[in-house]
Amino acid sequence: MSLDIDRIALHQLIKRDEQTLELVLRDSLLEPTAAVADMMAELHRVYSAKSKAYGLFNEGSELAAALQQCRRGEEDFLAFSRAATGRLRDELAKYPFAEGGIVLFCQYRHLAVEYLLVTVLNSLSSMRVNEQLDISSTHYLDINHADIVARIDLTEWETNPQSSRYLTFLKGRVGRKVSDFFMDFLGAAEGLDTKAQNRGLLKAVDDYCVDAQLDKNERQEYRQQVYSYCKEQLDAGEEIAVAELSGALPPLGEQSFQDFSASQGYDLADSFPADRGTLRQLTKFAGSGGGITLNFDALLLGERIFWDPATDTLTIKGTPPNLRDQLSRRTGGNSQ
Repeated sequence: MSLDIDRIALHQLIKRDEQTLELVLRDSLLEPTAAVADMMAELHRVYSAKSKAYGLFNEGSELAAALQQCRRGEEDFLAFSRAATGRLRDELAKYPFAEGGIVLFCQYRHLAVEYLLVTVLNSLSSMRVNEQLDISSTHYLDINHADIVARIDLTEWETNPQSSRYLTFLKGRVGRKVSDFFMDFLGAAEGLDTKAQNRGLLKAVDDYCVDAQLDKNERQEYRQQVYSYCKEQLDAGEEIAVAELSGALPPLGEQSFQDFSASQGYDLADSFPADRGTLRQLTKFAGSGGGITLNFDALLLGERIFWDPATDTLTIKGTPPNLRDQLSRRTGGNSQ
């Protein structure tokens, strides 16, 4: 992996009691040793593989102002990271779920793009066996489960400051988002809504097929073509480009898909990241609730699966063999 570390700093937050988060600040930057390089390569890999939200700095963001000073050479990177860790401690202390951790700031380059990654990593305990086959405890950074992470695309931020996507972060999943305090610390707000862009794409595709008066099978074949392109982009780590997608699709009627989506006001960006869960709706129906989970190919609707909206009833003709076997055994009284 072509990843070049420019500067990297580590600090620590230690939770002493319910009211106290103690700061432990390094007096020097980390040397980019082989171990440090391996750690950053793994962190970059894990973070890049996760689904992320996009953001941008608010006006008056203290972190953005300090980062600009650092980029101009008015403050060194170590001082920047130390002051930022202090602000992070003050922000974290407002929340009852606040825990300690290792705070990492790393400025690095990957594929000609310059990044600043900021994260809080948990330290876990485990056991190790040494060369004498003695067992001892050891501590390690839990990189695979890192969920407090933000990455600033410094190249995008400095060359296109009006962008709404130069900052990425991970969203929390329950209650008041864990990411909220981190966004407050960054002085940032959510920018490009990836899920909304993907939902808009699905709506544009469906409307385009309706406008072209395609029958059911033709519509599903067209959706499959869209899905194939989007999946290729997703697997390659590339974004969905509307113009490129339109070029890969046969035109329906007088308008290309790109012209249709632009004229109908779907507000699609020229390019945006693919969202795997949303894109599955092009070829699948899926849902869960009330103890029921269903997932089936869209082509089966009206063929083997029928929905009556008046009674909200699904009728399935031909169950999967393993399900049929379970149903037969259970209803036959062979198991309780």
